Amino acid sequence: MNAMRTGLIAQKMGMTRVFAEDGRHVPVTVLWVGGCQVVAHKTAERDGYTALQLGLGTAKVSRVTKPLRGHFAKAKVEPKKKLVEFRVAEDALVPVGAELMASHFIPGQKIDVVGTTIGKGFAGAMKRWNFRGLEASHGVSISHRSHGSTGNRQDPGKVFKGKKMAGHLGVERVTQQNLEVISTDDDAGVILVKGAVPGPDGGFVLVSDAIKVARPKDAPYPAAVGGTPAADVTPAADVAPAADAAPAGENADGGPDTGTSDAAGDADKKD
Repeated sequence: MNAMRTGLIAQKMGMTRVFAEDGRHVPVTVLWVGGCQVVAHKTAERDGYTALQLGLGTAKVSRVTKPLRGHFAKAKVEPKKKLVEFRVAEDALVPVGAELMASHFIPGQKIDVVGTTIGKGFAGAMKRWNFRGLEASHGVSISHRSHGSTGNRQDPGKVFKGKKMAGHLGVERVTQQNLEVISTDDDAGVILVKGAVPGPDGGFVLVSDAIKVARPKDAPYPAAVGGTPAADVTPAADVAPAADAAPAGENADGGPDTGTSDAAGDADKKD
């Protein structure tokens, strides 16, 4: 069984089509993964499980809480709009700050996409549950799109929980399995996926290897990082800290870490 590797956070940009070699047009969903970075690690020794925390999208600093500002400053990455954890194998950890590329998935690979469906408000039984409705004649008046009887007789004298009726539709977490990757573009940070994925345009989705289909052998492992071949990526667990590295929360002079770089400090001195 293939070891579990990280997925990617993506932003749904919309749908278009591409043409196959035989002239057939293939509907595809455009997923943007540019700037998807590793923000933190979860380890079995400290947290009880192994995972990567990824971030996507640039958030305004004024809209980020102080604890999260410190979290991003520790990782030396810009504040992100979306943070998600992906469970991974122990040898699939990628260094913090590394940027994951669209080529993490290869053309022809099967993937699973998780998203939140578009909200449709209060919907009737025909729209929500695909009921066929009542007869067009034979005494039916006005209530052609109603769901009909909902209860029984005096026994049990109630409507069972879970009865399919009119109600709120949409805004649900949905997993679309076994979608096919048509192509990827590292320069544009784009993945083209065959068919539709859940969620509105501009919404965030989670893309990972298909759980029911084996991952292709030539897929990068542990990940496609910043154009670096997978074989050259050193897992973070194997990276030894520098001998002169300052403790967490302090700068090289022993003072508190303010998150500003030395280059910024030199610029202030010149002014």
